[in-house]
Amino acid sequence: MADLENKKLIYLKSFLFLVILLTCFVLIIYETRSWKITLLLVLISWSSARIYYFMFYVIEKYVDPEYKFAGIYSFLKYLLSRSGKQE
Repeated sequence: MADLENKKLIYLKSFLFLVILLTCFVLIIYETRSWKITLLLVLISWSSARIYYFMFYVIEKYVDPEYKFAGIYSFLKYLLSRSGKQE
């Protein structure tokens, strides 16, 4: 499968992910009707976005400019390969 290059389709894909996220969030809140679950969902969503940003932007731009993102598996390999090295 080729990379997605059409800007409109990229925005559409992003919008559809947002729709999935919001729909799931609302349905879980509707089913549980719990402030505790709501808070946990907000925290897990926020922290997931922050760790993604860290793994695929902060490392490449500020820590190791030679590292290029290729997925979570590649990031884990990167961490393991660096664990034995001195900073």
